[in-house]
Amino acid sequence: MSTCTTASRHLDEPLAGTAATARTWLLLEQPGPWGAKALTSSHLDPALGRALEAAAADTGVRIALIRRPGPHADFGPPAERRVYAAHTAPGNVWLHGATTCDPEVLLDLDFTALGKGDPHTFDASLGGGPHTGDPLALVCTNGKRDRCCALLGRPLAAELAASGVDGAWEVTHLGGHRFSPTLLVLPYGYAYGRAEAHAVKEILQGVREGRVVTEGCRGNSAWERPGQAAELAVRTAAREHTADVLSVVRTDGSAPRWEVTVAHADGRVWRVVVAQGTSLPPRPESCGSPLGSPARMDVVAVRELVPAAVPVPC
Repeated sequence: MSTCTTASRHLDEPLAGTAATARTWLLLEQPGPWGAKALTSSHLDPALGRALEAAAADTGVRIALIRRPGPHADFGPPAERRVYAAHTAPGNVWLHGATTCDPEVLLDLDFTALGKGDPHTFDASLGGGPHTGDPLALVCTNGKRDRCCALLGRPLAAELAASGVDGAWEVTHLGGHRFSPTLLVLPYGYAYGRAEAHAVKEILQGVREGRVVTEGCRGNSAWERPGQAAELAVRTAAREHTADVLSVVRTDGSAPRWEVTVAHADGRVWRVVVAQGTSLPPRPESCGSPLGSPARMDVVAVRELVPAAVPVPC
């Protein structure tokens, strides 16, 4: 059976620069089935889902539903739900958690502050605090969006949970169905595609040690797609695997060509030329969709700048 995932693998479509964009993630536990637009088509009150979508619009906050791996029978609303918020911009990376009996309390959040990386609104509204457990491994399993997410994502999530990965959760949507199984790791916010259990465990061990595994990486959700590709290219060129030390400080130009400035915490700076290409031959971007030619981010050049050539940010 041909799927969007098998076509993408066969054509060796590049992963870099394909991650969903969000500087802050807000995750709400919601067991049971999910529809294609899970915030308004799950067992969460759809009125609440619509209100949360409106509150988060244009704030830099992306909301997703999560559930523990396993069967998803309907046992009614959970007595308590886990809630997480994570900010992924280097220099201010954090992951906070809380438990709530009333998901409507999320409407009390200051979404603008949350999107800018201020955790105080989360802690004050939900009684939350810094997450002290394992990093979160969020596997997209929403088969109502694309069957590949269910066929490939659910077995991966189940295998991670069965092997003792406490931070394993299923999540509603990470984009890029054709790269399934897709994975987001928090707190650092790096997304991965075509993930396998042994590789995920290596990725999580890297997070515990403050390292970024670049193999299979789609990019850091803190950046737009050109920045994602540029940062990964600098990591490869500089052999830099330490998390939280590279930032996209400037992006000049527009599609189909950008010059991205990437800075290291130690003062080094790179200029990366990224071009938007077209993936050929045509392939389905998701199962059941017509053939298309999805955009790809191609790194044309990576150049380390001498200090006198470093541009001053506007």
